[in-house]
Amino acid sequence: MSIELKPKDYKSDIKPVWCPGCGHFAILSALTKALAYLKIPKHQIGFVSGIGCSSRIPAYVDSYGFHGIHGRGLALASGLKAARPDLHVIVAGGDGDGFSIGGNHFIHTCRRNMDMLYIVMDNQVYGMTKGQASPTTDPDWVNKLTPHGSGIRPFEPLAIALASGASFIARGFSGDPSAMSKILVEALQHPGFSFVQVLSPCKTFRPEQMEWKKQVHNAFIEPTDDPALAAQAIHNDDGMGMGIVFQRDIPIWSLAKKNTNTKQDDSKTSIEKITSEFEL
Repeated sequence: MSIELKPKDYKSDIKPVWCPGCGHFAILSALTKALAYLKIPKHQIGFVSGIGCSSRIPAYVDSYGFHGIHGRGLALASGLKAARPDLHVIVAGGDGDGFSIGGNHFIHTCRRNMDMLYIVMDNQVYGMTKGQASPTTDPDWVNKLTPHGSGIRPFEPLAIALASGASFIARGFSGDPSAMSKILVEALQHPGFSFVQVLSPCKTFRPEQMEWKKQVHNAFIEPTDDPALAAQAIHNDDGMGMGIVFQRDIPIWSLAKKNTNTKQDDSKTSIEKITSEFEL
């Protein structure tokens, strides 16, 4: 007889070290609620991350986890999913980890469309390394390292995900964990690559972001499966629109399926087979 797990059962005994008031606490809560709602066994979860404040989250979830290196969370998760397609693979990262050093992996993971969930906790700053501008930072944001602003247009995560081929695209807000849980439930159930950008205020280095609670709004009420309509919705949005913008069932890439259509050299080891499949 299986034991019904509650959200708290998915949390590990490790206490988060995030700053008081950090939006990441609410994301952890929303995720554990989603996992409990779907009744996903803890031993069937593979949680992978890169480097950064957000990437600490696998340690705070009582499941199998892997804390990788900077920007490589998606690459590690892709290998895990290829080797263990039975697992629910979840990847977590931040705007620096995911869109800067990990930007190329983000693009190609979107187009490969493996069945996994990618949560990016976006606070528009490198929080763990003391407040540098990140790829999603506004060009006129001033700090000690960029006293005149970066002058660089911000990365547009939803637009890049759509153009790269992601089959599920959404944006949430850590200040509304109930709505976040609903988005994560849909994302976890979606067959394919699910990308969820979560606006998560950094109270320490970006205290002005605490005003986001007054600025966010429900923009993407009903998801579309039409890329043209999704692109229009994304480009007409002010960056504060919440909801699922795009959801479409398209073929999922899997190593098992690939191997049934391609003859393999039996002399190769399993790791060599996986490596050869991932050569671009």
